[in-house]
Amino acid sequence: MLEFIWTNRIQCVSVILFAIGFSTLLLHRNLMKKIIGLNIMDTATYLFLTSIGMIEGRLAPIIQNGDTDVSKYVNPLPAGLVLTGIVVSVSVTAVMLALTIRLYKSYHTLNLDEIYLKAQEEQEEEP
Repeated sequence: MLEFIWTNRIQCVSVILFAIGFSTLLLHRNLMKKIIGLNIMDTATYLFLTSIGMIEGRLAPIIQNGDTDVSKYVNPLPAGLVLTGIVVSVSVTAVMLALTIRLYKSYHTLNLDEIYLKAQEEQEEEP
């Protein structure tokens, strides 16, 4: 068992990071903590994809000296997926932060329970 963990240590760390981010997302009521938890989950996913895509003894997928033997290079697809995911993650984080700022300006709190109660009160006051 220890040998399995040692040989797959990066994957194990990424699973632990994902669990930390997921529990943060589920258990905290503060919106900023939820955003941080989602970013930890994103980072864990990128770490996992990168660790799977790396094969020891192989080179980056850049053709050198005209050698096109596929067995000498790593697969570039995981790296492309990670780069695309990072761009999407930054965009989603920016939108979430903008919405969080708007919610804070409207309700003067970042606690989801308090925001929900204040929003219900506002709906009851409207005819």
